[in-house]
Amino acid sequence: MTMSYKKLWKLLIDLELSKKELAKRSGVSQYTINKLTHSDTVTTETLEKICYGLKVDIGDICEVVNFDKYSSKSEDKK
Repeated sequence: MTMSYKKLWKLLIDLELSKKELAKRSGVSQYTINKLTHSDTVTTETLEKICYGLKVDIGDICEVVNFDKYSSKSEDKK
């Protein structure tokens, strides 16, 4: 399972906000923004701060992709 933050980057474009402004509004570090840029793991607390800072729901900033990584062999036989 992999998280995609494409929705977040599109939202920033739509809101005409920079990543620096995102960090300021949400109270997360530039390092954390960089982790998001590279689709690295971040905490749910970080995602919550971003949602609060942008006044959006979590589904507006990310989505789960690549479910195949966790599918079991028994499920594949069904």
